[in-house]
Amino acid sequence: MGYHTLIRGALVVDGSGADAYRADVAIENQRVARIAEQIDAAADTMVDADGLVLAPGFIDVHTHDDLAVIHQPEMTPKLSQGVTSVIVGNCGISASPVQLNREPPDPLNLLGERADFQYPTFADYARAVQSARPAVNVGALVGHTALRIGHMAELQRTATEQELASMRIELREALQQGALGMSSGLAYRNAKQSDTTEVLALVKELTAFGAIYTTHLRTEFDQIIDAMDEALDTAREGRVPLIVSHLKCAGKGNWGRSTEVLSHLQSAAAHQKVACDCYPYTASSSTLDLSQVTPDSDVFITWSRAFPEQGGRTLAAIAEEWKLSLMEAAERLQPAGAVYHCMAVEDVENILSHPLTMIGSDGLPKDPHPHPRLWGAFPRVLAHYCRERQLFDLPTAIHKMTGRSAAEFGLRDRGLIREGAFADLVLFDFDRIESTATFEQPEQVARGIHRVWVNGALSYQPGRTGLERRGEFLFRGR
Repeated sequence: MGYHTLIRGALVVDGSGADAYRADVAIENQRVARIAEQIDAAADTMVDADGLVLAPGFIDVHTHDDLAVIHQPEMTPKLSQGVTSVIVGNCGISASPVQLNREPPDPLNLLGERADFQYPTFADYARAVQSARPAVNVGALVGHTALRIGHMAELQRTATEQELASMRIELREALQQGALGMSSGLAYRNAKQSDTTEVLALVKELTAFGAIYTTHLRTEFDQIIDAMDEALDTAREGRVPLIVSHLKCAGKGNWGRSTEVLSHLQSAAAHQKVACDCYPYTASSSTLDLSQVTPDSDVFITWSRAFPEQGGRTLAAIAEEWKLSLMEAAERLQPAGAVYHCMAVEDVENILSHPLTMIGSDGLPKDPHPHPRLWGAFPRVLAHYCRERQLFDLPTAIHKMTGRSAAEFGLRDRGLIREGAFADLVLFDFDRIESTATFEQPEQVARGIHRVWVNGALSYQPGRTGLERRGEFLFRGR
C-alpha cells in the first residue's frame, strides 16, 4: 500500500501531554493514516525527520485574523511559525455579522476599514473565507461589540430591550450557521457601558448550542478580581464554558498578583468549565487607550490616523518633539494603535505555566508596525519559555498549543496526532527553533520550522513558494 506522504523517524509529541516517542507517520486523504515504529510502504513523498519533532499544527486560539484570512490567504505570519488553525472574532470584535453605515468604531477598526466589512451574516463570512481558500483553518466567534454596532445608534449606554432582542436573534442565527460562540471586550469604550444583564442575555443564547463564551475582561488592572467574578458569574448562570482572554496583571500596581488571580480562576474551575489564554510577552497591543497612558510604562505607537508618520515611535519621543504632555500627545494622535509595556516577567511566566492556560498570539495583522507576537508567539513559547526557561517540558508546551486548545474550542479531530485525525502537522528542530520577530523588526519568520502540513497538504517549507492552501472553515460541531 502506498501513501501520499510518509514522515520517517520523527520524535512525535502528540498533543495530549504524553511523553514523546519515535515513529513513522503516514498521511493519506487529509488525515493521519497510520502511526507505527516503522512503516514499510511506498509514498509519493518521503520525509526524513531524524532529529526533528513532529507535533500537531499549533492552534492560535486568540487572533484578530478575521479579514487577513480573506485578504492575505497565504497567512505567512501564522503558517511560518507552525500555526495551522486560527480562532477569529475575539475581544468582542468580529467581521460578521456586521453592516456599517460609518467608519468602524473602536475597536472594530483594528480589523479594517468600512469597505472591508461586507458580511452581514455569519454565513456570508464563512462563504467568503471558503472562497479565499486560506492556508490555515478558521474557526470564528461572534463579537458582542459587533452585535451592538449593528443594532445601536448610540453605544455609550446599555442596550434597550428591543435592541437586545434584535441582537439575540442575530446571535442565534450565527450560532445556527456554525459560529463557535460569542466573545466580549468589555474594557473597550464601545462595550464598557453594557451592563451584566445585557451580556448575560446574549450568553444564554449560547447554552442550547453548546457554544462557548470568551471575554476580554472589563478590566485587567486594579479591579481584575471583580471583573473575573462578573465573567465567571455570567458563564455559570448561562451554563456555558468560559475562556478568559489574554489573562494578565496589567499596570505596575498589579505586578505580582498573578498567584492571587490564578488561584481565583482555579477555585472557580472546581465548579464550572473555565480556561484562559495568554501570549508570551510582557507587552500588550491594541488601540491607543488614554486610560493606559501613564509615565509608569513605555507606550509605543503602532499607527495613527491623524499622523501616520508617527507610527513606529514611542509616545514619549513624540510628546517631547511636540512639547506636549504624554496625555496631550496621545489625544492628538487619535485614533491610533499602541503597544504597552505593562506586565511583569514573573506574572507572565506564572500564567503561561498554569494548567488552565492555552496559547494565543493576539496579533494584529492590520497594524503597519505590529507587535512581534503576530509572527513569533508560538516559537517563543518553545524556545524561550520551554527550552531556555524550562517553565514546562516539551509535551506540556505542545499540549497548551494543540490538544488542550482543540478540546476547549470543540475542534473535532484536531490538535492531536492520532490515526484518523486531520493531518495538521508541524515538523521542527527543538534545538534551533527561535522567534526572530522583535519589537524593532516584528515581521520576521521563525527559525527551526522545517515543514507545516494543513489537512494533509504541505503548506509551508522555508524557501519554497506556490505550496497548497488547504485550510477549512471550522463550523461548530462539524
